[in-house]
Amino acid sequence: MDALTTNAAEPGKGAGADSSGWFTPHTPPDGPRPHHEGEDGAAPSRPVRPIRPVGTGAGRNADPGPVPPRPGPPRDAPGPRHQSEPPAPQPPPRAQARPRSWQPSADALLIRRTMEEVAPVADKTTSYFYALLFTRHPELRELFPAAMDAQRDRLLKALLIAAEHMDDAEILTEYLSQLGRGHRKYGTRPEHYPAVGECLIGALTRYASAVWNDEVEGAWVRAYTLISQIMIDAAAADEKHAPPWWHGEIVSHEPRTSDIAVVSVRPDQPYPFLAGQYTTLETPWWPRVWRHYSFASAPRSDGLLVFHVKAVPAGWVSGALVHRARPGDVLRLGPPGGSMVVDHSTDNGLLCLGGGTGIAPIKALVEDVAEHGRRRAMDVFYGARSDHDLYDLDTLLGFARRHPWLSVRPVVSHGRGDGGLHGPLPEIVQQYGPWPEYDAYLSGPPGMIRSGVDTLVRGGMPSQRIRHDLIEGLVAAVD
Repeated sequence: MDALTTNAAEPGKGAGADSSGWFTPHTPPDGPRPHHEGEDGAAPSRPVRPIRPVGTGAGRNADPGPVPPRPGPPRDAPGPRHQSEPPAPQPPPRAQARPRSWQPSADALLIRRTMEEVAPVADKTTSYFYALLFTRHPELRELFPAAMDAQRDRLLKALLIAAEHMDDAEILTEYLSQLGRGHRKYGTRPEHYPAVGECLIGALTRYASAVWNDEVEGAWVRAYTLISQIMIDAAAADEKHAPPWWHGEIVSHEPRTSDIAVVSVRPDQPYPFLAGQYTTLETPWWPRVWRHYSFASAPRSDGLLVFHVKAVPAGWVSGALVHRARPGDVLRLGPPGGSMVVDHSTDNGLLCLGGGTGIAPIKALVEDVAEHGRRRAMDVFYGARSDHDLYDLDTLLGFARRHPWLSVRPVVSHGRGDGGLHGPLPEIVQQYGPWPEYDAYLSGPPGMIRSGVDTLVRGGMPSQRIRHDLIEGLVAAVD
């Protein structure tokens, strides 16, 4: 399944990369480079303050300000392991609700004010940023895709996330660390970050002129320095024990419907991950085009990775994986990401909402709980448009027959589903609530996740007990 959005992660336009952030370089295919609006090399309206190199091995004497603590449980935290593998990534600590007296920092307020100023001219701002970057650093143009439309969208969305969470060290560090690790597969190096930062500030200087001053610029320099350091350091740490990508051979390809296939892949070396996480895939038919997919099983003793893929309109990668891929084809896989993993240190029940192929990571969570051998109540609501789209229902019902702690309820939005549950998935879940002693896990289309979160919070569930990966989905290229 397409993670994050979860399952509508193929763009219908352009050949963009995956959703890893604002700097996702690629080697473009041969051919002329399109002209971009603003590629006139014009200078910003005021001089740009230089950004010195930051991060591991570069400019350590520069003072980037305080670095937030790295999230993660102790080394002996529970979780699946594979012999001879490096430690698998661990879930971040649970977010704590901010006190009522909390106020955003001065830098965060200045950054958000800047983003509000440029929002009406976002396209021009991002186009000008890339024009500056490619004019001042033409050697970097070869690292980016020829089609830049999706790239522009990712820049603004990533900045919005960073601005929104600038004062939340836990979320910001986890998010940016995943970006830094994921950027390794593109060949991103520490020396690229200062160039990107200076051109970004140059673009903001031009298009946020009504609010721009030395104080605002200082806030952006400090923020970008911190952002860069987190990403660079995460990549450097990851480089010590993991490759930038893995090769994986397709060993089975099982069509489930006319547009859904279950694909099993054998990686060329151990691939550490946790149930509920996702990866990025690149196919041999669309080089340098990566898409997010969740793992549809917990880590297996045979090392196989399982994905549920739905072909979406104009979906280059999903269409190839569903209709063209066959056993023997070799894919490339990026590092694992995501924090929608089970906290095995609590006895809380698990409430799981899976929409469409968003059921894939939910299925992995069911396997994970079963393997830990604890009888925790687990309620799974499996939503789809029609009975026909409940392609993995028999498997889940089989789990429920074997494990009395598990209940599975199919829900369809059109027609009468098995069990008579009909309507929007979050509304059905609300009818079975409240859920005072449960942790919630949501995976599916962004609209379903947002609606589900709102419904659960209104029903009294604390937001810190709701897990999903929609924050990363905000920078995904979606239909």
